Amino acid sequence: MSAAGSTDAAPLSPLVEGAALGELPEWARAGKKRRAHMGRVAALMREWAEALALPERDVKRWTATGWLHDVLREADPEELRPGVPLLFRPLPGKLLHGPAAAVRLKDDLDPEMCEAIRFHTLGSPRFGKLGRALYLADFLEPGRTFDPEYTGSLRARMPGDMDAIFREVVRLRWKHITGKGGTAHPETQALYEQVESEA
Repeated sequence: MSAAGSTDAAPLSPLVEGAALGELPEWARAGKKRRAHMGRVAALMREWAEALALPERDVKRWTATGWLHDVLREADPEELRPGVPLLFRPLPGKLLHGPAAAVRLKDDLDPEMCEAIRFHTLGSPRFGKLGRALYLADFLEPGRTFDPEYTGSLRARMPGDMDAIFREVVRLRWKHITGKGGTAHPETQALYEQVESEA
């Protein structure tokens, strides 16, 4: 897992600077409810980055990643499918927005931000701290209706207990996928195996 902070001190792109303030690119495909979710995820990302005492540049990166993760969530999946790497083309339509957004944003984001957005629904064993935080913020944001008391208790332990909470959420999501007889994406399986090996 990479360090919490970015290793590249290059100036942030105007798109990232804007996204850190809640400004989305004009090509975003996200309605009012989706944008509210993105804002809650971004707020958690900012809160956690500040609690970890990350430099201001990284606080902006984390916040922008929260805003941008669902930037194509309401685009037509069949319009997105041809533009994503082959690894992702078989995905169900509702999971294509992460890989598609990473392709669209690659010239404006650093590799760690792109990786976090690309895999925020599937998970990835290559996640750095930012990727793990986005995966958790997307699941734990207070607008989610899944077991609010439980998710609230996990949020209360963030970010200090991030690694333990990450393992717990990965296991929970793995159980949800496999318990319904579903087949996990290879990245999801690799993440689950990594988490089990860390225990």
